[in-house]
Amino acid sequence: MLNTAAALAMFWAMAFSGSGEPQSYEAVVAIETAAMETAAAAESSADASALSAEQAELMAGDPDWRASARLYHAGGGGATGNDSLGCRPIAMRTVAVDPRVIPRRTKLFIRETVGLRMSDGTIHDGYWYASDTGGAIKGAKIDLYTGHGRGSMRQAMSLNMKTLTIADAGDFDGCPPAWETASN
Repeated sequence: MLNTAAALAMFWAMAFSGSGEPQSYEAVVAIETAAMETAAAAESSADASALSAEQAELMAGDPDWRASARLYHAGGGGATGNDSLGCRPIAMRTVAVDPRVIPRRTKLFIRETVGLRMSDGTIHDGYWYASDTGGAIKGAKIDLYTGHGRGSMRQAMSLNMKTLTIADAGDFDGCPPAWETASN
């Protein structure tokens, strides 16, 4: 967030320099593009240094799927009970999928969730588990389970209605691991 704010400040400073002269459209676009590339490079280099070898490989490889994401939560008409495997859904780990597209029991690596700041201050590692299905999930769509109550969706709201890049990170047996043991 700080990198984005710094890039925006740099853009405004360059676009509206003290000369008082208006800037051409091309100049503003060039400045904005350079600022965005600088911010993206700074963020990706910071993220890349914290990635494991497996995560770096999954980030660099071709995605296995691209899917439109929705968020869902428990309570208030959202998810209740167990997922389609009979397991308790794990907040920010459980994904509902169309099993004809993404097989259940697939460990997924969702690039856009790497570095996502969680409500408890921890950082998401990008791993999710395809352990649920849903009647409205048809084709290249996924539902990301965020936890209990509408407030749980806040941390992932930037992902809602976005097309996400997903890599197959293997399979899992049993139920998806809880957050504390997921990266072990």
